[in-house]
Amino acid sequence: MESAAKPKKTLRIGVDVGGTNTDGVVLDPLRALEPDKGIIAWHKAPTTTNPSLGINDAITTMFKTAGISPGEVASVTIGTTHFVNAVVERDAARLSKVAVLRLCGPFSKHAPPCVDWPDDMRELILGYSALLKGGLEVDGYLISDIDEKEIKEQCAIIREKGIKSVVVNGIFSPIDTVERQEERAAAIVRAEIPGCDVVCSKEVANLGFLERENAAILNASILAFARKTIRSFQEPIKRLGLDCPVFITQNDGTILSGDMAAKLPIRTFSSGPTNSMRGAAFLVQNELDEAMMVVDIGGTTTDVGLLLANGFPRQQAAYSDLAGVRMNFSCPDVKSIGLGGGSIVRSGETLTVGPDSVGYKITEEALVFGGKVLTTTDCTVLADNTVDIGNRDLVKGALDDEGIAKYKAVVKHKIEKIIDTMKTSPEDLPVLLVGGGAVIAPDELKGASKVLKPKWSGVANAIGAAIARVSAVVDTVKSTESKTTQQILDEICQDAIERAVANGASRSTAKVVEMDTLPLPYIANKSRFTVRAAGDLDYSRTDFATLHFDETTTDTEVQMDEYEKAAKNSEKKTKPEPKEDIDIDTYKPTVKNRVWYVNETDLAWISIGCYILGTGGGGSPYSSMIRLRGMLRRGDVVRVVSPDDLADDAAVGTGGHAGSPTVGIEKLGGDEMTQAQEELAKICGERSTHIISVEIGGGNGLQSMIMGASSNLDIPAVDADWMGRAYPTKWQTTPVVFNERTPIWSPVAMTDGNGNVVVIPKATSDLQVERILRAALSQMGSGVGAADPPVTGAECKRWAVEHTISQSWRIGRAVAKARKNNRVDNVAETILAECGGPEAGKVLWKGKIVGVERTLRMGHIYGECIIEGADVVDDDTGAKASGKEGPGKPQFQGLIKIPFKNENIAAIKISRSTVDGKVVDTEDEVLGLVPDLITVIDAQNGEAIGTPEYRYGLLVIVLGITASERWTSERGIEIGGPKSFGMDHLTYKPLGKFVKPTSVIDEFDVTE
Repeated sequence: MESAAKPKKTLRIGVDVGGTNTDGVVLDPLRALEPDKGIIAWHKAPTTTNPSLGINDAITTMFKTAGISPGEVASVTIGTTHFVNAVVERDAARLSKVAVLRLCGPFSKHAPPCVDWPDDMRELILGYSALLKGGLEVDGYLISDIDEKEIKEQCAIIREKGIKSVVVNGIFSPIDTVERQEERAAAIVRAEIPGCDVVCSKEVANLGFLERENAAILNASILAFARKTIRSFQEPIKRLGLDCPVFITQNDGTILSGDMAAKLPIRTFSSGPTNSMRGAAFLVQNELDEAMMVVDIGGTTTDVGLLLANGFPRQQAAYSDLAGVRMNFSCPDVKSIGLGGGSIVRSGETLTVGPDSVGYKITEEALVFGGKVLTTTDCTVLADNTVDIGNRDLVKGALDDEGIAKYKAVVKHKIEKIIDTMKTSPEDLPVLLVGGGAVIAPDELKGASKVLKPKWSGVANAIGAAIARVSAVVDTVKSTESKTTQQILDEICQDAIERAVANGASRSTAKVVEMDTLPLPYIANKSRFTVRAAGDLDYSRTDFATLHFDETTTDTEVQMDEYEKAAKNSEKKTKPEPKEDIDIDTYKPTVKNRVWYVNETDLAWISIGCYILGTGGGGSPYSSMIRLRGMLRRGDVVRVVSPDDLADDAAVGTGGHAGSPTVGIEKLGGDEMTQAQEELAKICGERSTHIISVEIGGGNGLQSMIMGASSNLDIPAVDADWMGRAYPTKWQTTPVVFNERTPIWSPVAMTDGNGNVVVIPKATSDLQVERILRAALSQMGSGVGAADPPVTGAECKRWAVEHTISQSWRIGRAVAKARKNNRVDNVAETILAECGGPEAGKVLWKGKIVGVERTLRMGHIYGECIIEGADVVDDDTGAKASGKEGPGKPQFQGLIKIPFKNENIAAIKISRSTVDGKVVDTEDEVLGLVPDLITVIDAQNGEAIGTPEYRYGLLVIVLGITASERWTSERGIEIGGPKSFGMDHLTYKPLGKFVKPTSVIDEFDVTE
């Protein structure tokens, strides 16, 4: 035992500070395989108003019971749900008001800050916002420079309002390495408002303007609270004489230094459930080797996550959602509900449980402890004689038998519903119950193959904190001129591993867990690389610096009265969240006299369908959907008519955005679309009677409805488009295929929304129009609004791909239905059923994205996505099938590649070999090819993933849909087939038989 080789410091302390309890565990990783799993001591005590007392208690008690000396401790890792609880509970005492300064010029005005937030959250957090000069184009060129005077004027208003937290969000700030607009604006704000917190959005999340802003706002709102909390975490460690680093767990199961956690508390969101899931996996590591649902019931919230067979939580889709706020940083796929051991129960006409809780005051406020508030713990004691908590006599008569039955039914229903929501297939899964509040959960649950409560499950979160890993992120922009992307990536991966080791990971366990490459469009040979490496903490290391805050801090006594959460307001009626729970099967859209009046439900479904029909391109419809939803809420009328009903002499105008999909998620529209229509009318002399979208795929699919809305042009949108999908160029449209007159697309007007207008009154061909517009486009920020001359109603009926708004609506309805029935694993088949059944297309592949390469040529993003066949239902390693496909092997094996030029071009099976030390891919069978639609769907939520959102590790389903017969003539295949993408060696073979989409207007019309 006394051998010199054995390091003295081997013990790891994990502490989880929950809203209700503080749990502690001392673990010896060297003894993890013993029956006691290396757990030397554990402790659970109520969280104190000042968390440092609870941490102090937990560690002191464990030291005494196990006879441990401070010198044996290698690290203390603390996990907390405080920050996320503050948001979920919408706690005004712990959330600061935030002012948002956007550096955006004339853009994004139709989607103001917090536009897509729940109303109560927006009222609570958003104190002020302003849209200012600033922002970059995708090539780094200025939309406009920031205006110091303007920022100072805004600071005066913010100061006047007493707001101390400010977010600065600039268009394309994540790639702004030269102008540093956010940093310069932040410096002005700090100088003008002394003592305020300023969050630059680029430090919080990546490209995706609204989602990054949302994450930055939440981060800013909890900063002051986070600083105090983390300081209160660190005090007891110093007091106890522990000479070891203090880490805070972040949401991917790895650790942050204390000062980093105080700057980016949002990184700790969902770390509690991650810790519980990792801790639960640690506790059952020899019993279960399959995916399992972990239900972690605390005092305030219940968190449910899916733990994959590899022992890590399933990650969320490209976008994550917390308390109704959409964000774009990766975190575990965890759903939280306001249900815990301290949840307040109100019995009345309808019995309600939560979402508010007495929290850590349960031992004072719950009836069983002599308090006056009825909680879930009281009701559990009433309902189950074997539960021994507090004084049973004090709770007698609080509920009658009917009330107890109602209470049990409500809790069971809440837990079953959230488990059901998290499942991606109907098969039952093992359910692990962990957390201090697990006593309130029933022993049997619908949807669970078995319900397990492992030993020490009450402190699973502290165990997870103790075994948390160390990570490092390298996020950098590099030139690809002299080295290949792969060479640079290899170097950065090595650098990330070295940094993880420097941060404390053991070299033998450190490996790359995530990587992403994003070429910077229109900047020659520059790419942004993001690589994350992680490994186990090397507990033999003794050279860790102790990570504390600056000792000169003025608040020597940390006042934590924000934690005072007496249930004095337990009588308040919680405002129920308006949930539009429509019955998908019986819902009928409003169609009167062959005019479809689009509402919010229709819009939500059409948006989902548009992105799926976008085949990776067209840009996300999300910001356009938000804009149109706002218009509908303000009373706009949006009309859609069938092309079959057009008069032959109708004038059908066309509008659409042109540009890179990457620009669409970052530079949100201004007024460029309507400005383009106005400019065109000046030279055309003819006003449109109807409007049609240039393409149904992506964000353009909604443009005809936005432009035709009553507050804009006030004309009906036509249920059709010129592509039936998305294509990268204007000449890849059906009027050009029909070739009845040429050119179709001139005169044409194009505006960038920033005061620049290009008009082509005359051109020799549609190809020439495209070339001129493309050349101008790259100088106009690669995101413009274009207006095309009207065609006649007769031409529209001959040329258009019909009923594509209807088709989008049906696809969106299929996704909504698959989600509601928790059959997301089956979503591709459900979509096919809406697109004409199995002969109209097929599921081409299911698997995990294992590689993405992107390059830029002439303003288009070219690239390829490599997908490894895997079972997407319950295990991302592909090591086991879902049971349906027979034992052991996933249905899809091997690799496919999807080349894309803004949109997906093909799905091709490949085989990989190594020649002279280089990896060589050989093309095998072609599974699908343009003009057929090849679309990649997120296996977690059934929605489309655009080419800019492809990233390593995403579980996906690849769906092929047969192209419209408008595209399958010889000329159609020449214009929209493989040759037009430079893939002359491939020959188009249709996937199936085209089935014309059924018109919503035909099906649901009510003639009055």
